[in-house]
Amino acid sequence: MTRQFLRFLGIMTTIIILISGILNSVKAQSTDLWQIYNTAFKSAKYVDLTHAFSPTIPVWRGFDNATFNSTFAGADIPDYIQTGEKYTYKDHGFIATAYQLPTDQYGTQLDPPAHWDEYGATISDLPATYAIRPLVVIDIHKSVAKNPGYHATVGDIRAWEAKHGKIPEGSVVMFRSDWYKKWAERERFNQKPFPGVSLAALQFLHQERNILFHGHEPLDTDTTANLEGEYWLLHNHYTQAEGVANLDKVPEIGALIVIGFAKPEGGTGGYARYIAICPSNWSYGVSVLEAPGSPLPVHPYPLRRDENGVLKPTPSQS
Repeated sequence: MTRQFLRFLGIMTTIIILISGILNSVKAQSTDLWQIYNTAFKSAKYVDLTHAFSPTIPVWRGFDNATFNSTFAGADIPDYIQTGEKYTYKDHGFIATAYQLPTDQYGTQLDPPAHWDEYGATISDLPATYAIRPLVVIDIHKSVAKNPGYHATVGDIRAWEAKHGKIPEGSVVMFRSDWYKKWAERERFNQKPFPGVSLAALQFLHQERNILFHGHEPLDTDTTANLEGEYWLLHNHYTQAEGVANLDKVPEIGALIVIGFAKPEGGTGGYARYIAICPSNWSYGVSVLEAPGSPLPVHPYPLRRDENGVLKPTPSQS
């Protein structure tokens, strides 16, 4: 072999080794998230922070409640169903539900700026990056137990930071008041006094800590005459979560929050689903290993609609 050929062979070998290393690195990176899922998320504890909505839940006094009903055919399908006929398991093999929702400010929700600002972003404008964030839980429930109208302060935030460190930028901050436990008390839930978050606290979180958004358990941000906190938030193009539940079942630090909401085009509110992902040794919640979700459990009785049109497992009346 000539010296030139040996040199060329050496160069090609080096290139092959480099390309192989790059490809192996790319392959490893492409499955990094799967490895994180298997090592962390699969055994983590999942806690639902969301109320199921129905025709009987609390709602702001200026809105009406939803109605649930069976779905009826909107067109004829020969030899199958006629217009106006109700879909049934027996005759059609499936059923569906019709929801009449008088407002998108209903149940556990996400408020976008468009709720108050005619130039603000709507629900369908929100980026996909809302999907998962660090979760901070600031506990004010002892203050609320003494004073139901207590509003979280900058002092509460600084007390949390003195214990746990600085609130992460881009995180979601939830205020635990335990007010969600009154959800079944439809009239009392929205009556003043109820807990809130002060304007100063909201401004500190957004201007000093650059959080994504905050959340609270009542259906209003505060009890001031002009809802000054909500006004400031939405006119400054921030969002907020309302009607959150189960914050007493998640840690104050170290969890993540997964965020899902309906995406009506131009929507001024989001029917939301918030899930906390907690460490595997946490006392509450359920892991993927414990509840894989496929197949789902079967009800002990057939589903029948109650007086409000809500499907529930119902023993036979015979």
